[in-house]
Amino acid sequence: QVQLVESGGGWVQAGGSLRLSCAASGRTSTRYAMGWIRQTPGKEREFVAVISWSGGWSSYADSVKGRFTISRDNAKNTVYLQMNSLKPEDTAVYYCAAGPLITSAQADYWGQGTQVTVSS
Repeated sequence: QVQLVESGGGWVQAGGSLRLSCAASGRTSTRYAMGWIRQTPGKEREFVAVISWSGGWSSYADSVKGRFTISRDNAKNTVYLQMNSLKPEDTAVYYCAAGPLITSAQADYWGQGTQVTVSS
């Protein structure tokens, strides 16, 4: 089992920045990819970004490409999401996910989510 705990969410004005963190504990020896998924009320979950265990490969949703950067520090069992040039449409609950395959609907493990609110 892997436990994921997100932090770093909050309120920010449009154009601002936030950095989300996700700390993993438990069975962290497994070489999982990790990623971020977000969801707003009434909408389906949306894939945001994913990074391989080594950090050598990452992928982003078109809606965040060029503004968000995913990274990880395996020594700290932590993955980060640096979010710049935030827009009101980025407002959502952001979930950390871990597993061999991560999509908006599929992952082996999920965090509890952290709220990000971007005001115009």
